Amino acid sequence: MTDIQPVVEVRGVSIIFPGVKALDDVSLRLLPGEVHTLMGENGAGKSTLIKALTGVYQIDSGSIVVDGIERNLTGTASAQAAGISTVYQEVNLCTNLSIGENVMLGHEIHGWAGVNWRKTHAAAQDALARMGLGDLDPRAPLDSLSIAMQQLVAISRAMVTDSKVLILDEPTSSLDANEVEVLFTVIRRLRDEGVAILFVSHFLDQVYAISDRITVLRNGQFVGEYPIAELDRSQLISKMIGKDFESLKALGSNRQTEIRDRTGAPLLSAEGLGRKGAINPTDVDVYAGEVVGIAGLLGSGRTELARLLAGVDKADSGTIQLKGKKASLTSPVAGLANGIAYSTENRRDDGIVGDLSVRENIMLAVQARRGWLRRVPAKEVDQLVETYMTRFGVRPNDPDRPIKLLSGGNQQKVLLGRWLATNPDLLLLDEPTRGIDVGAKADIQETVAELAEGGMGVVYISSELEEVVRLSERVVILKDHEKVGEVVNGPEVNAESIVSIIAAESEEQAAARAEEVAATDDGTDQEGSLS
Repeated sequence: MTDIQPVVEVRGVSIIFPGVKALDDVSLRLLPGEVHTLMGENGAGKSTLIKALTGVYQIDSGSIVVDGIERNLTGTASAQAAGISTVYQEVNLCTNLSIGENVMLGHEIHGWAGVNWRKTHAAAQDALARMGLGDLDPRAPLDSLSIAMQQLVAISRAMVTDSKVLILDEPTSSLDANEVEVLFTVIRRLRDEGVAILFVSHFLDQVYAISDRITVLRNGQFVGEYPIAELDRSQLISKMIGKDFESLKALGSNRQTEIRDRTGAPLLSAEGLGRKGAINPTDVDVYAGEVVGIAGLLGSGRTELARLLAGVDKADSGTIQLKGKKASLTSPVAGLANGIAYSTENRRDDGIVGDLSVRENIMLAVQARRGWLRRVPAKEVDQLVETYMTRFGVRPNDPDRPIKLLSGGNQQKVLLGRWLATNPDLLLLDEPTRGIDVGAKADIQETVAELAEGGMGVVYISSELEEVVRLSERVVILKDHEKVGEVVNGPEVNAESIVSIIAAESEEQAAARAEEVAATDDGTDQEGSLS
C-alpha cells in the first residue's frame, strides 16, 4: 500500500478555538481501497478533524490535499465537490419523505416540467442496488425502515455523487450484531470498488474486524499511523490514553481476590424489592467499600432495579434498609437525602442539561440536596467545580463552557463529578461508559475502584460483562425482570460463566417448554390423521 497515492492527505493541520487548541499539527492519509480507522479518546480531536475534512471548520494552519491538489474546503458543498461525503452517528434523513427521495435529495433528475420522479426513483433504485439494497422499494416511506436500514440509505445518498472518500462517524452505535455485519458487507463492497473509507468507532472488536489501517490522536495531536496487523489491542489502548493499559487490567485481579466480611449490617439491604411490570421482587445487599455489579441482557430489569434503589421509581413491594434502619425512598430527592446518588444510563436526555455550563451541571445535585432557597456560596461552587474538573481531567478545562459542546466522555465525567459532589454513601452507576472511548472508560473505572477503596458503596451496571466482572466483588444476575443468580467474584468468574447462568433455563421454564412441545406434537398428529 505504500506506493499508492493518497486520495486525501491532511498535512500538519491545526485548528484553534478560544482557549483551546483542538488540533495541533495533525496529519492523516486516506488511501483508495482501504478502511482507515480514526481512534482516540473523546476530546482527542476526531470530530474536529472530520469537520475540517467536510469544510465545517476552517483550518488555521496546514493543508488538505485531494488527489494531489491543495483544496480550500469552505463548506459541505465544497467537500462533496471534492469527492468527500460523510454519514454521521445520528442519521440525518427526512422521515416524512420516501426512501428514494432521501437517496436523491439534492440530486433529483429534472425534466422540462420539474422533477422527473420516474427517473429519480429509478436512479435511487440503482444507488440502492449498489449497496446491496436492490430489494427496497424507493417509493416506500423512509420511516418504514429500521434504524440500521436507514443508516444504509444514508450511505446510499452519500455515494450518489460517486464520492472518492466516505467518512462514517460512529455508524454502528445504534445497531445490533446482525445489523453491524450487514453494514460491514456494504463497507467492504465500497472498499473493493476503490473508495477510501474513514471509519470512527469506539468498539474495538469492530475496529479490528473492518480496518486496514489506524491513525491515533491524543489531546488534539497526532500519535501515529499503523497497519492493523502491527498494532494489538493493548498497544492501541496505551497509545490512546497515554499510559500502560496493564494498570486497568490489574483492577480486576484485586476484585477477584478480596474476601469481605459480610457479617455486619450492609450499607443498603433491599428485600423483596419490586415493581409490577418492571422487576420482580428482588433481594440486594451492598456493603460499604464494595462494588456490586448488576448483569443481564437488555430488558432484563437492570435499570428498573437501579431506579427503585435510588427512589426514582416507587416500589410496590419489599423494603429497603440503610445502615440497618428502614428507609422510605419515594423520590430522587429522598434518595439524595439518604446519601444515594444515581447516574442514569440516558446521559443526553436525563443527565446533562445541554444549555447550562459545566459549572452549573456539576452543582445541580448539590443545590437540589441543599434546597433551592439556600444558594451555595460562590467560593464553595468554585472549589467544588475546580476539584472535580481537575480530578477527572475534563477537557477543555473551561467551567463556563456549555456542556453540550463537550464530547460524550467529558460529559460523563462531569456527571460523575456532579454526584460525587454530594458526598454520597452509595453511588448507582447505570451504563457509565456507554458510548465513550476506552480512555474515558479507563478513567471512570479507575475512579470507581478508588471510590470503593475509600469506603463508598457502588452499584455498577454495564452491558459489557467483562467490565462488570473486572470491577465487582459480587455480581447480581438478572433475566426477564427477575434475579436468577448471584456470584462472588473469583478466578473462575468471567463473562462466559455469567452468560451461562443467564442462558440456563429454570426448571419451571424447561417444564413449560416441554409441555408446549408436547401439545404441538399432539396437534400435528391429530391434523395428520384427519388428512
